[in-house]
Amino acid sequence: MKSAVVEITERIRERSQGLRSAYLRRVEAMAQRARGPERLGCANVAHAFAALPGSDKFRVVAEKGPNIGILTAYNDVLSAHQPYEGYPALIRDEARRHGATAQVAGGVPAMCDGVTQGYPGMELSLFSRDTIAMSTAIGLSHDTFDAALLLGICDKIVPGLLIGALQFGHVPCVFVPAGPMASGLSNGDKSKVREQFAQGLVGRDDLLKAESAAYHGAGTCTFYGTANSNQMLLEAMGLHLPGAAFVHPHDGLREHLTRAAVQRVLALRNEQAPLGKIVDERCIVNAMVALLATGGSTNHLIHWVAVARAAGILIDWTDFSELSAVVPLLARVYPNGAADVNQFQAAGGPGFVIRELLDAGCMHGDVLSVNGPSLRAQTKLPVAAADTDGQGHGQGGVRWIEAPMRSGDTSVVRPASDPFSASGGLKLLAGNLGRAVIKASAVPEDRHIIEAPAIVFDTQDALQAAFKAGELERDFIAVVRFQGPQANGMPELHKLTPPLAVLQGKGFRVALVTDGRMSGASGKVPAAIHVSPEVLAGGALGKVRTGDLLRLDAVAGTLDALVPAQIWAERVIAALPDDLAENNAHGLGRELFGGMRRNVRTAEEGAVTWL
Repeated sequence: MKSAVVEITERIRERSQGLRSAYLRRVEAMAQRARGPERLGCANVAHAFAALPGSDKFRVVAEKGPNIGILTAYNDVLSAHQPYEGYPALIRDEARRHGATAQVAGGVPAMCDGVTQGYPGMELSLFSRDTIAMSTAIGLSHDTFDAALLLGICDKIVPGLLIGALQFGHVPCVFVPAGPMASGLSNGDKSKVREQFAQGLVGRDDLLKAESAAYHGAGTCTFYGTANSNQMLLEAMGLHLPGAAFVHPHDGLREHLTRAAVQRVLALRNEQAPLGKIVDERCIVNAMVALLATGGSTNHLIHWVAVARAAGILIDWTDFSELSAVVPLLARVYPNGAADVNQFQAAGGPGFVIRELLDAGCMHGDVLSVNGPSLRAQTKLPVAAADTDGQGHGQGGVRWIEAPMRSGDTSVVRPASDPFSASGGLKLLAGNLGRAVIKASAVPEDRHIIEAPAIVFDTQDALQAAFKAGELERDFIAVVRFQGPQANGMPELHKLTPPLAVLQGKGFRVALVTDGRMSGASGKVPAAIHVSPEVLAGGALGKVRTGDLLRLDAVAGTLDALVPAQIWAERVIAALPDDLAENNAHGLGRELFGGMRRNVRTAEEGAVTWL
């Protein structure tokens, strides 16, 4: 193990000792109770199993067979989640084959950020994570389950399911993915059309044609955004069957993997590996390392802080930054490269990357996982196997082989001995504007330092209007404020990427500084995001005035307003305009999230609403 990884892990363990110990005591106390059907009152048991077929009632009550709770994020608005429609029936069938029963414990909300991007619904997106966590807890609160399968893939859904399930840390859990859609229009070509549209060079019909060619079928969007970063992190945490993340929804292997997940979660009951024990500080560090080594979504500097806190573990952006300094960048997947996730999978995928990181001493191998007492299991790849029962059921339909020793495409995945970069893809920025993060791996090296005058905007629409009016044809740093969780729920600001990319393409030195999010789609324009504390919480970003000279330095890790100290100290932080405050509070359900906006913690504290 690299000494820095060990030291950071130990620092996290010491920092978390009180919280983690209390969490584990609660997990152990819950584990000592009798099973639900034996512990609950007769009326409670009758209600719980009233709708089961008679044979299943007999199995779970009289024969004391295990009962699996299914938490599903199915809806058919999300292309990634549409394949889940038939999963409960498949899971029930496989459970019966092994003397068990399975019930859908609950459905959780799952919104598509791609649909709401740039519109008011996006202001519910971040808070949907904690809503999903609460929904997961409601489903599992029936307390009749011996194990759980978690069906979710996308941005806020996986963190929400995991946060909720960790409150039932005594229960064995396995995540069941559904896979990415087939490759369509390349991400590079899609971005080019978006930039052309921003310049008025193509019309809406051409843009819609391009977008529809990129997003065209069932499965996860193929760029390496938050959804696919989720899948990489779950592999690194050992919460998937090995290599399950990026198998296409309609590949015959997918059904075998789902059936195998049923078998695995049943086996975990006898292996002393409930979720709360698997997700320890080493597991969290492994997830952080995997994120950094693959140039994954910046959203996880918020989400995994919250996930860790749900398990009694405290991490912060300094931990990410110090890990990034010693973790090599092993993958380039769009927007951190040209390839999509299908090409990433073909080049070696999570198994190759995890093996390289283990061999390089960057990850903890001696950890519990859903696949046994070592992370080495996650370095294997699933392949179709001969049926054991002639029907392709269960683990007879899938076997695991070693990942290739060499990358299938070194422009996409590289060994730790020859990385794209000696350091990871994300970096902490700190200075008199606060603390922020940047996805430096996606930014050209000649743009890692930008020093330019500020232009201040209160909304992303205001920046777009200035761009369309031709007012931004110069070097500048855009400050887009009032975009934090307290102000408006911290929406992603993807509409800013095309105009800023156009200006950068024209040779102007531009950058973005915001207390909002840009997520896994943060592109080639330098963007200091998640500035914390946000303006509405007294953040210094609210002191910036148009014309102030700012410096974003991703090399030194600094973010400063180059304003004389006395003037800076005397500046008053800007107040949220009344019309924006009114707008942020109403419409498309935003009224119902007022309590979350008032109670939310900072981005660096995971933007949690439940503390």
